[in-house]
Amino acid sequence: MTRRKLTGDEIDLWHKVVKHAERIHPGAHSTPPALPMPKPKPVKQPEPRLDPFQIGSRARPKPLKHDLKPSIARSLAGDPVQMDEKSFRRMKRGKLKPEGKLDLHGMRIDSAHPSLTRFILSAQASGKRLVLVITGKGKDRDEPGPMPVPRGVLRHKVPQWLSLPPLAQAVMQVTPAHISHGGEGAYYVYLRRSR
Repeated sequence: MTRRKLTGDEIDLWHKVVKHAERIHPGAHSTPPALPMPKPKPVKQPEPRLDPFQIGSRARPKPLKHDLKPSIARSLAGDPVQMDEKSFRRMKRGKLKPEGKLDLHGMRIDSAHPSLTRFILSAQASGKRLVLVITGKGKDRDEPGPMPVPRGVLRHKVPQWLSLPPLAQAVMQVTPAHISHGGEGAYYVYLRRSR
């Protein structure tokens, strides 16, 4: 078992104790035992001085954006490609011609959902593979109010509806349309073959 070395603080404390202590046997030791001197502690270099800072001095105002979810295009781009890769690239570039089109522009949710369901299921039954669903980009609200409301309610709802039964079994891929077919205000819906 090795002996533990004394720290510098312990040695300093010992020297203070020895100075103030009285000897029990005054003639026994004329000099106190030599203790190792503590190693000098490394001197810390002062931190570089920073420029004075005032709260808000470098803040850049950000425009208010009430859409808390990621954009539809970004979330759809993250979905894995289920269809043929070459056909997918051609579709995204607007090179594939849609075989059918549904315009939901200006419809309310309660009438748009059944129309979409009818259209997708009948398109699949008739053997169509690529259809175009036009939702429109939506309009900005005059008064945003306390709750965030996404711009273009149908634009947000249609991909959700397409991922739920009964449409999920018919839909293979959903992606925003090319600018020539409506851009952000429309979706390509690639359908599975009916069995």
